[in-house]
Amino acid sequence: MGLTHIRTPKNFVLEDRLERYAAAIEQRPETYRGRWGEACAPCGGAACGDASHGDMPGFGRVHLDLGCGKGAYLVARAQREPDALFIGMDTEPICIAYAAQNIVEAGISNAIVLPRGADSIERLYDPGELAGITLNFPTPFPKRKFARKRLTSVDHLLSYRRVLAPGAAVTLRTDSQPLHDYTLTQLDAAGYRVLWASNDTRAEHPEHPETEYERRLAEQGAAVYGVCAIPGPEPTPEQIQTGRDAEQSLVAYLPRNLDSIGYIPLGMEGAVLNLRNRQRNEQAHNH
Repeated sequence: MGLTHIRTPKNFVLEDRLERYAAAIEQRPETYRGRWGEACAPCGGAACGDASHGDMPGFGRVHLDLGCGKGAYLVARAQREPDALFIGMDTEPICIAYAAQNIVEAGISNAIVLPRGADSIERLYDPGELAGITLNFPTPFPKRKFARKRLTSVDHLLSYRRVLAPGAAVTLRTDSQPLHDYTLTQLDAAGYRVLWASNDTRAEHPEHPETEYERRLAEQGAAVYGVCAIPGPEPTPEQIQTGRDAEQSLVAYLPRNLDSIGYIPLGMEGAVLNLRNRQRNEQAHNH
């Protein structure tokens, strides 16, 4: 989740927040690769540690919320499923500070945040270590030149499948119909099998907690698109290349009738305005 989603109060001091809620932030996550469930077994605090937990069992499932933003979804899922460990990852320090604060103030011991991004996935988790990955309203990066940053690009999806347990799913929720449709092409290229795809995830999959950002979207009339998929057979090199060669500009995934768009996804306002003007000029010229 990008900084465009985060509102900070005037008295917000990042360094103070990070220090105050450091118990919920793991600064050396690479040291826990392959043993997250055991190392983070409940011991009265939010952070992982090397101390012995005696007879305390570890968490049976480890779930990753990639691009966790302010941590509302992370905390809600952790509260609903106390037998699982929920890890939030984000590259924005402001997001990490807010998410850590939410964890600490909620008083939960089965959630933690890591200041890392998607490129570090395979350095942080063993093959098969994750029971699921959620991508909640990730920054869509509409322009072609930034496509590799998208959390649902074929190469990121390939790295996810290497750390997912058998049958574990990647679930995307987004207000961007173009990102949703683009993701479907990339999932196919990465060898995933789609379990469900939805144009109204709120109504059809209410099991996913609503975030503060999502509530603001609803007030603006945005739909929530979603897709859930699990790794299938290993994709062929040709299949993977098809995903890389697919159209990478999200503008190409907009509906042809741009006047039918009521809500314009984040970062696409200028593109939609320009395309609408071009279409109207062409229509006027043809008449």
